[in-house]
Parts: sequence; C-alpha cells; structure tokens
Amino acid sequence: MKRCADYAARYAGWHDWKWQCAHRITTAEEAADFLKLSPGEKSDVAKCLDAFRMAITPYYATLINPEDPEDPIRKICVPDISETSPCADDMADPLGEERDSPVPHIVHRYPDRVLFLVTLRCSTYCRYCTRRRVVGEEDRIITEPEMRAALSYIRKHEEIRDVLISGGDPLVMNTAKLERIISSLRAIPHVDIIRIGTRVPVVLPMRITDELLDMLKKYQPIWINTHFAHPREITPDSERACAAIVDAGIPLGNQTVLLRGVNDSAEILKALFLKLVHMRVRPYYLYQCNLSRGIGHFRTTVETGIAIMHDLTGNISGYAVPKFVIDAPGGGGKIPINYDYVLSRDDKEVVMENFRGEIYRYPQPRET
Repeated sequence: MKRCADYAARYAGWHDWKWQCAHRITTAEEAADFLKLSPGEKSDVAKCLDAFRMAITPYYATLINPEDPEDPIRKICVPDISETSPCADDMADPLGEERDSPVPHIVHRYPDRVLFLVTLRCSTYCRYCTRRRVVGEEDRIITEPEMRAALSYIRKHEEIRDVLISGGDPLVMNTAKLERIISSLRAIPHVDIIRIGTRVPVVLPMRITDELLDMLKKYQPIWINTHFAHPREITPDSERACAAIVDAGIPLGNQTVLLRGVNDSAEILKALFLKLVHMRVRPYYLYQCNLSRGIGHFRTTVETGIAIMHDLTGNISGYAVPKFVIDAPGGGGKIPINYDYVLSRDDKEVVMENFRGEIYRYPQPRET
C-alpha cells in the first residue's frame, strides 16, 4: 500500500472517483510507464489491445508489484499474450445471454428474475470478463429508448420479482442516471428485490460516496454483490468502501472467479474469504472460469475447484464458504458442483464421511 499512498500524496484528485476514471491506464505506453514493463511485455500488451481493450484505474494499478511478473493483480488487469491464442472451446457468448434476451439489455433466464444490463463500461476491465465480447468495446450506457423498452418488458411480466442491475459496472454511471433506473424499477409493484453487481469497491473504492449511498437507501430493499478475487485486493480503501455500504443497511455479498495462477489454492481463498467475512461481506459464489474468448489460460480443472471446496469445508465457518458453481455453457444457468460426502445410501442408512475423512452412518426413519 506504500505505492498507493505515494501516488495519493502526489495527485490532488486521487481520492475523486471521476479523476480516477479520467486517468485510467488504457494504452501499452501508459502501462509500460506505470508498471515498468519490458519492451517485450509492452509489445505483447499492444498486440492484445488489437482484440480487447484495457482500462485500469491508477488506484488499482498501484496494487501491482512491478517487480513480479507473476503478480496476481497484474494477471487480473494487464493483458497477457495468451489472450491472442484462442482455445477450441472458446465461445463469444459462453452463457447464451443473447439467446435469452427478449429485448435489448434484458436477460430473462430464471423464472422470477432478470438481468438488466445498463452499461458497457467498467472503471477497470478484468482480463477474464465473461462479457468481453461487448463490455469495454464501447464506453456507452443504455439509451432512453432502450431503457423504456427494458422497463416495459419488466412491467409486463409480473413473475419478475428480482432485478439484477449489471453491465459493465452500473456504479460507474453518474448517480442521477443510476437513480433514474432504480427509481423506475422500484415503481413497478411486483419488483421486490433490486440487486447491483459491481467491482467498484475493489478497483474504484472512492466511488462509494455519501451521495451514492444516500440515493440507494431511498430504494430499499437493495442488495449489492461485488467481486474480490484475491486477498491483496483488500486494502484500507476497499475496507472503508465495504463498511460504508453495509453501514447504509445494504447487504453485501461477493462472487469470486476461480483463476489459474491467481487464486487457485485453498490457502489463498481461505485468506480471502476470512477477510471478507471480517468486513461483513458474505462469500456467495465461487465460479468456475467461463469459456469466453481468449481467457483459456485462466481456466483450472473442475477437480481443482472441488478439491479447494473440500479443503475449506469444516476448516472455516460455513458462512465463510461460498457455493462452487459452473455457469453452464450455452445458457443452462448456475449448477452447484460439490464434493460427494455420501458414500452409499439405501432405505436403511446413509453412509457418509466428514471433512476429516471419518465414516459415519445415519439411520433412515423406519416406516410406521
């Protein structure tokens, strides 16, 4: 954090989220200068940018150790030449969102809830992004006609009780525009829960302002899910941002993507999840990495995730352990993937092992 403090002392606008967005690292030259890249690394970044854009807030960039080419924060946000080597399993739209989009910006897959994509912009573009086919390709937000059409769809479908506002990152929108969307949703009688998916507390914590939180508090119940991927992302700034959200009465959860070379060990994820719980952030999902184009180098085997979950279970509190899921390719939705603790089962008993590998039997109830 010393590097972050040094830059904060140097730049008067450092703690202003709009300044951070205006000074994002977006070119190979800027990355080379800020991160001390070698000429070869700079060339690789430039090649990647021919296919996928880059943006890194100065704040988040200071979390990178420039001396470590294997730095996990660097892998999350700095383009890697591996992105230019497609895998046979890559998909442009791995979750089949376009198939389940009845009107632009709405994905309606589950019976009682929809995904409402309100922007294509993030403050920092994660290299493993599921929606990299569109997110970051244009720095634009939803237009008024598009918003009216999306809201009209939600109004007409009374089975929708839960709306997840996502993108891009909704919290990089100005507060007035975001309030217009949220207030319109809150005016729909059958919409009960409004959720926001955002990585702002991780990469742009200064965006969590009193103005933003005062606005959100008017439209409860609101839930927020953020996306911490590594314990190094937890800093005094991100802790303050999360505390402000929770203190405003907004429940805060976390979704982590399992990433090879970043967080694919029980030790790293244990440290992350315990720190999150300390911050009153509930670990919610651990995702198997999706099949988006150019991110095959991030994918672990499914067995890796199962083994990590087995190592965590029983060794940390249950509320600190997220659910491990695969978001099924092609639009099948989230499927829980578990270690099988049941060794056998019949009408007399269930034979099972605990987290230590010890065997226990549970008798089935007898029919009366």
